[in-house]
Amino acid sequence: MELRETIQKLRNYEIKIRKALNTQMQGDFHSVFKGSGLEFSDIREYQYGDDVRTIDWNVSAKGHGTFVKTFKEEKEQTVFFLMDVSASQEVGKFGSKKLDMCKEICGVLALSAVKEGSQVGVIGFSNKREKYIKPNKGMQHAYRIIAELYGMKPLSTQTDLNAGIYFTMNMLKRKSIIIILSDFIDRDYDKALKTISRMHDVVVIHLMDKREREFPKLGIVPLFDPEQKKTFWINTSLPGFTRNIKQQFISNQNHLEEMCKKQRTNYISINTTDDYVSALIRLFKIRNGK
Repeated sequence: MELRETIQKLRNYEIKIRKALNTQMQGDFHSVFKGSGLEFSDIREYQYGDDVRTIDWNVSAKGHGTFVKTFKEEKEQTVFFLMDVSASQEVGKFGSKKLDMCKEICGVLALSAVKEGSQVGVIGFSNKREKYIKPNKGMQHAYRIIAELYGMKPLSTQTDLNAGIYFTMNMLKRKSIIIILSDFIDRDYDKALKTISRMHDVVVIHLMDKREREFPKLGIVPLFDPEQKKTFWINTSLPGFTRNIKQQFISNQNHLEEMCKKQRTNYISINTTDDYVSALIRLFKIRNGK
């Protein structure tokens, strides 16, 4: 599909989402991307019941009374996409692989975010940083994000969620909305995900494909691991093989979902055969407490 056609398709999806949410939430779409951080506004005299942590000790030490800092919501929000572009994301039918859906979802949400005045940035990662687009505002910037994502060719096939998460934390100096798009086929990323969830407003979008949990009994077949670039011969007819594959997949998904719930992190799962527009509408309802 030509880039111009892709952008028009994503614009139509964004309009569809916006109309659905404005109808169902009485125009409350802005709250999806509104600022979640606070910035200093002014000082005033301490009143009974004020949080002692807001006391401005430097001003109060001058001897004219006890004063507290007041804050207002940051008007300018940064929305940052952390997108897994490793080889495991290449699973799925042509044109609707996990990576294809990641790019489209990122494009749709980028269009939504810039319309609300947010700055939008992107990191595409494998086991290294593959793409970095500095946060910026405006519709032209959203178009640039879409163009660069669709033209991106990852250099590495492997995955390192920790590397992507920690790079993002080191780069962003204030609280932001972090949208992580990945199949989460990796190990030992729990600590990193918990840490970034405490620092930022994190949304987890878990991409998956039915081939990852439903494997037919084909006897002894060669299976190619795109991340390790190796072929393994597997007896798919062994007792319990398909059951173990499915159980492992379900266990990993449940673990991720439970971890997100404990961290109060928004989580949705999207299959390559799903209508992701409906899934995003569902996500926005969750973020608005509907």
